This record gives sequence, C-alpha cells and structure tokens, in this order.
Amino acid sequence: MTQFAAIILAGGQSSRMGKDKAFIEIDGVPLLQKICIIASECTSQVYVITPSPQKYRAIIPQNCQIVQEVVLEGENTSHGPLVGFAQALTHVESEWILLLACDLPRLTSSEIKQWSSCLETTSQDAIALLPHSPKGWEPLCGFYRRRCLSLLNNFINRGGRSFQQWLASHFVQELLVSDSKILLNCNTPDDLRQI
Repeated sequence: MTQFAAIILAGGQSSRMGKDKAFIEIDGVPLLQKICIIASECTSQVYVITPSPQKYRAIIPQNCQIVQEVVLEGENTSHGPLVGFAQALTHVESEWILLLACDLPRLTSSEIKQWSSCLETTSQDAIALLPHSPKGWEPLCGFYRRRCLSLLNNFINRGGRSFQQWLASHFVQELLVSDSKILLNCNTPDDLRQI
C-alpha cells in the first residue's frame, strides 16, 4: 500500500458555528483530537497546521507534529486553508499527503485506508485525488501529490486563496466515496445536531 503523510488544518474562523469547531466534543473527544487519532491510525506522519499552536497543544496527541502557520509578508491576518496547506507541505517529504479539515465527525480510519488503496492507480498527471460533489471538489478531505507545492505557491503569490479556483486549473482525479455523508463538515449548530 502506498505510504502517505497527513496534514490536518486547525484554527479557522468557525464563524458559522459560533465557537471553535476543534474543541467541539463528539462522544467526549474534541473534534481535532478525533481527526488526529484517525489520521495516526493510517500513517505515522501527522502534522497539524495552525496559527495558534498553544491553543490546541493540550488536545493534539504527542505523536502529531504541530506546524505554526505564519502570516504572509505585507499582510496581518491568517489566510485560510489554502495558505496553511502550502506552509505545512514544506515540512512533508512523502509523495502523497492526505489533507483533512478538523471538522469531519463521520470520517473513519477504515475509510481512509480504503481510499489510500487507490493511490497506486492514480494517473501520474493528477496533482490530487479528491472526492467530488455537486458543489465541486472536496479539497479538505483527500490526497495531494507533494509536487503540487510549486503550483500552489505560484497561485498564492498571484493572490489566489480559493481551493476551487486553484484546482480548476489542474488535473484532479476523482476519489470515489461510497457514502457522501462521511464528508459532512460540522460547520453550523444544525450540522452538529444532525450528528
């Protein structure tokens, strides 16, 4: 089976939820910790990228590495998931990287392991292997080739911040997911009630 590293994004605005999603507990476990544990069951290389390492240190398992997101020169706020992903990628050497949001309460390690079996047969031309929905690519729950970093940095340096816009310019292979409910992001109080 193809080896991969995992990058988990933490520290977003959580504006629709009204509180930090990373600390919302599912079955008594904070969401960020749950995603770290799931990723650790699939790979020994797990990185958490966040602008606020101290805020999350207590809930991030010790076997996960914390990467400090830094503000880009000439700007004064964090820039969202695309920039965080690019910064975390500089710490990873694996060819494949699993990128995960910290708010995927239905995700399981068995599902990730099943998905990773598709990496061997992914086209050499694809920069990513991602689920697709009617809204577009699901960029925060899928695999990327590390070589996409230069393309990503070029896009960011031109002012790009949207995953969908960046992905639209490159070949992405679809990752077929048996149950789309597994991709549910816990963005609002209503989402939380569904769970």
